[in-house]
Amino acid sequence: MTAIDRRRFVAISAATLAMPRLALAQGAELQLMTAGPGSAFLPYGQGLAKVLAGANIAIAVKETKGSNENLSTVDASPSALGAAFLGSAFEAITGTGFAAGKKHLNVCALFPMYETAFMAAALKARNITALKDLDGKRVGCGPAAGPAEGFFRAVADITGIKPEIIGGTPAEQGQQLLAGAIDAFWQGAVVPIPSLVAVVDRADCAVFGLSDAEIAGMRQRFPFMAEASVAAATYRGQSAPLQSVAAWNVVIAHKDLPDAIAYAITKAVLSSKTLVEVIGPAARSTSARNAGVNTIVPYHPGAERAIKELS
Repeated sequence: MTAIDRRRFVAISAATLAMPRLALAQGAELQLMTAGPGSAFLPYGQGLAKVLAGANIAIAVKETKGSNENLSTVDASPSALGAAFLGSAFEAITGTGFAAGKKHLNVCALFPMYETAFMAAALKARNITALKDLDGKRVGCGPAAGPAEGFFRAVADITGIKPEIIGGTPAEQGQQLLAGAIDAFWQGAVVPIPSLVAVVDRADCAVFGLSDAEIAGMRQRFPFMAEASVAAATYRGQSAPLQSVAAWNVVIAHKDLPDAIAYAITKAVLSSKTLVEVIGPAARSTSARNAGVNTIVPYHPGAERAIKELS
């Protein structure tokens, strides 16, 4: 092992954190699984790494395909952390949906991140302003078989439309929308959704959510979802409020992550005075007081201790 490799291992300072130093298994490196370019997980994870570095905790940020990959990776590895949408976490723990019969029983939560809301954008020239207008249209839904695609398929079924669903990274699909290769772009992330902001700032677009009936259908089908309201002018050219559905995201870890490390990470994040400054507006919801929004993934004992101390 080189000196550089050793420095990249998880380092928890006993003096700073007032606790014994614990290390992962020999050769292990603590990684934070995020998502691809254009996602909200990636900049959040990069900011989180900076916050933790200030507390003498080193993590390496890794780009992935998003929640589903992150849940499976964390379930298999005590050295992995991940960002995960609660809808995907529900499927992972119950062995349904993408998990296809395999219950991810090793996954625990560390702390809440922020709320994910779902909505779509289309070029105004296409005259698409509601989900019902997407029948037979080409719709980008982010990574193939990812959470955004799964929820779009569900709401399309509720609405009775049959769009053509296209997979890809948020950054790629933003470019496809601008080029006219797809008719609409459906995404879920913290509002304002970065990938939608990127397209509406470059072209005249209509951003839209769901109808009352579509929201009711989604909440009946997915009990972990809540109604979301997006104020007018959140996006360039958005003249009226829009309604949709939303659910929370959490940072996850393997149940065998040492309690002291889980405690140190959670305590450092939730007690940070610079969290919003470093990560951005999404981190305003990263708080011990929001821990109760997660009723899907059990909290790691070390994280639970930190949350109780800060509540």
